[in-house]
Amino acid sequence: MTNNVVPFQTNWQAPGVAMNLPALQQLSPEAMSHFQEGLASLQVAEAEKAVEQLSRVVELAPQFPEARICLGLAFALSYNIYPALDHLQVAGELDPESFAAHFTLAQLYFKLRIPQKGYTAAQHALKCVTTLEQRKMLAQLLREERARERNGIARPWFNKPFSRPLAYFLGSGAAALVMALLVHVRW
Repeated sequence: MTNNVVPFQTNWQAPGVAMNLPALQQLSPEAMSHFQEGLASLQVAEAEKAVEQLSRVVELAPQFPEARICLGLAFALSYNIYPALDHLQVAGELDPESFAAHFTLAQLYFKLRIPQKGYTAAQHALKCVTTLEQRKMLAQLLREERARERNGIARPWFNKPFSRPLAYFLGSGAAALVMALLVHVRW
C-alpha cells in the first residue's frame, strides 16, 4: 500500500496555494505527476494544457482541494467561467479553512462584477487568514473593489423580491388590462 504513495518533497511548493500536506501525501504517483505538470503549465500560462492535466488529477483524487483550486484558475484563464466557479466552490467546501480557495473565488466574483458573492467569499477568506501577507492580499482586493464601486456606474441589484402590496397592485393592473382587451376587441 505504501508503494503507491509519493513521498512529499519539502522543496516543492505550488505557487500561491497553501498545500494540504496530508492530502498531498495521499496522492498516487500518477496524480502527483499530473498535478506537477498542470502547475508547470499554469506557470507558463498554457491554460488549456493545465486544464487537461488538472482534470486528470481531479478524476484520480476528487477530494484534493488544491487540485480544484488550480483547475478553477486554469478554467478562468481559458475563459470557461462556470466550471471555474464550480471547482472553486467545491474546493472551498472540501477545505473550509482554505484561504486560497475563498480568496480566489472572491477575486473571480469581483472580476465578473458580482460583488455580493465576492464579499461573501472574502468574508470566508478573512476567517481563514493565517499570515500577515494573506491579510494584506485580502485588504488590497477589497480596497480595489470598493474603488471600482465608487468610480463605476451604479446599477440595480435585482436581488429583492417584490413586496406583497406591489405584487397585488401589479397583478390587479395586469388583470384589468386583460379585461379591457377582452371587452374592446371584436370577436
